[in-house]
Amino acid sequence: MKRFVEGNPFDNLANAIILLAVKDYRDAIRVLKRYPGSVCAQALRDETTRFFLSEWFGRLTELDGEQLYLRLRKEAGI
Repeated sequence: MKRFVEGNPFDNLANAIILLAVKDYRDAIRVLKRYPGSVCAQALRDETTRFFLSEWFGRLTELDGEQLYLRLRKEAGI
């Protein structure tokens, strides 16, 4: 089980949300490479993409969501 540094519970929750979105995006891309027609994987990819580019992402963290999204795309070879 991953442990978070003691501190602000809001920051811990925000970080967990972002980490889960990154994991979900990577999982969706991995499935789409194997099964390009997967509707579920396409929906998950699209949902996480919208999250990274959303105002809500900016409220959760000081990270640049667009830069994170671009890094994930580059990592995936897209």
